[in-house]
Amino acid sequence: MIPFRVTFRPGVPIHEQVCYAATKAVVSGQMRPGDPFPSVRALSKELKINPNTAHKVVGALIDDGLLEVIPGIGTLVARVPASSAAERSHLLDRQMEELVVEAVRLGLSVTDLNRAMEKHWNRIMQTVSKD
Repeated sequence: MIPFRVTFRPGVPIHEQVCYAATKAVVSGQMRPGDPFPSVRALSKELKINPNTAHKVVGALIDDGLLEVIPGIGTLVARVPASSAAERSHLLDRQMEELVVEAVRLGLSVTDLNRAMEKHWNRIMQTVSKD
């Protein structure tokens, strides 16, 4: 089982989408240091992606320092320091750009966009605080 979710979107390379989802899972704490990371074979099978693509994903995450290979044990989430707010915020860059582009396309002002975002933020925070 893959410990993160990927929703594939057209126009974005598959390996980038998988790397993003895995990075988000690590930075958000969904995957913790020392947790096992799926093998290339498991990643390929579960996500229904080419094994070469899965290998590229694992290699990129190792290069980024998010994963480490321990001989005899396997590939694990690296023991990295806690992520900063800037690193967590960086995960939203793509979605924020898409949101801004859509707002401009609809003719909304930045004030309208901020109001809508604040409305959704408050609604979600009320839901979270009830849990």
